[in-house]
Amino acid sequence: MKKSANTASSNTPTTAAPRVAVAIMAAGKGTRLKSQLPKVLHEVGGKPLLAHVIAAATKVVPPQDVFAIIGHEADRVREAVASTGVNFILQPEQRGTGHALMVAQSSLSDYDHVIVLSGDAPQITPQTIASLLNFHLDEQAAMTLLSADLDHPTGYGRVIRKGAGSAEVQAIVEEKSATPAQKKIQEINAGFYVFATPQLFSHITKLSTANPHAEYYLTDMAEVLRQARQRVVVWKTDYPGEVLGANTRAELSYIDYQMRMRKCHELMAEGVSIFFPATCVIDSDVRIAPDTVIEPFVQILGKSRIGAACRIRSYSVISNSEIGPGVLIRPGCILDEARIGPGAILGPYSHLRPGSDIGESAHVGNFVETKKIKLGKGSKANHLTYLGDAEIGAGVNIGAGTITCNYDGVNKHKTVIEDEAFIGSDTTLVAPVRIGKGAYVGAASCITNDVPEDALAIGRGQQVVKEGWARQKRAAMHPPRRHGDTETRRRNCPEKQKH
Repeated sequence: MKKSANTASSNTPTTAAPRVAVAIMAAGKGTRLKSQLPKVLHEVGGKPLLAHVIAAATKVVPPQDVFAIIGHEADRVREAVASTGVNFILQPEQRGTGHALMVAQSSLSDYDHVIVLSGDAPQITPQTIASLLNFHLDEQAAMTLLSADLDHPTGYGRVIRKGAGSAEVQAIVEEKSATPAQKKIQEINAGFYVFATPQLFSHITKLSTANPHAEYYLTDMAEVLRQARQRVVVWKTDYPGEVLGANTRAELSYIDYQMRMRKCHELMAEGVSIFFPATCVIDSDVRIAPDTVIEPFVQILGKSRIGAACRIRSYSVISNSEIGPGVLIRPGCILDEARIGPGAILGPYSHLRPGSDIGESAHVGNFVETKKIKLGKGSKANHLTYLGDAEIGAGVNIGAGTITCNYDGVNKHKTVIEDEAFIGSDTTLVAPVRIGKGAYVGAASCITNDVPEDALAIGRGQQVVKEGWARQKRAAMHPPRRHGDTETRRRNCPEKQKH
């Protein structure tokens, strides 16, 4: 964020915009989650907690001015968010939030101000971060706290202001130290801060570890700076939910629900119909155009993009896929890194694996699996088929039970089917092989060689008919009963002897 002085005339020199960094606390283990996964890598809304915070921060300052302070499983955290372009500072020994900034001092000391965010609070918005910074700059404060009013503030530090309506902080009182009257205060310290960097680092060594955990708490900087006659102020957000952290599995679940419901409401406000939103799982980065209908129990994940006037029917799962306008996805389809052209029809129960590129108005039907294929405009594979490593032209009909045999046990090979070809049911196409334009392949064929344009290929055994064979076989298996055999059975059967 940039802040410049007002100028009286064009000849008046302007004040240089302050240099602002963001430091994200991401070094903790998250013991209460009882997990081997680093706390900030647990997911809500379809991506790690830390990734949400980075996304908000990088809308306020450039990625090169964002520093994630990492410690527990540092390499794993670094790898998970490396693509964001932010910097990393290693805190090898985690001795509290104050200690984290001590470790970061050499990286942050060239900045005028530093915004401190929590890596486990994913709902923080760029608007709130920017407002907090602007308030800090306007107040010319050494430290600015973000606060929020909570209906149930138990467990949080309470913000004590110098007076009603005052922005200045008199104290932050932790729950265990609060008097009964102070515990009734609903304004809590959210754990987000802005510091004037020179004042921060000139006083940070005054932090003490005289507490039950023997750690340096950044919260204590409020009292340190106040004792040094530095200005400490507070700015309160109107949206308390955005400051909530995820410390337990239950809190993760609650935040995930909030984010997903908010995403559904955003999409509906943009013209998307979502039936029974509470049953749908739609990730934060998904984009859906107007007039698309999402039925109950649909999952749309990752960075999927869905065009206008589509219908996604129940129990379909769509991951990182691009779907054009007017597409119908029938129930139970699974799409992973697939691309679907306008007007295509999928399913029910189609499985499109990575690299599937389905053309305009094409059909991929019941129990058809595709992988790394291009299916041309208007082509159809409607039943019980596997198509892998294939390039299929326009207007092709793929009969039920067709298989492209793409793997020889060592390498994958490609099948090419040119425009307007017809592949009969139960055909196996042993790659590498090419079926020419307009060619026919007879049902139940095993094709191992190329088929020329407009040719008919039949690759199956010659049909042989043996008259009466079935009757003779049955007779051999079940010979007729003889009269003596029947009489013997009767004599040996007490029931028959009575008659």
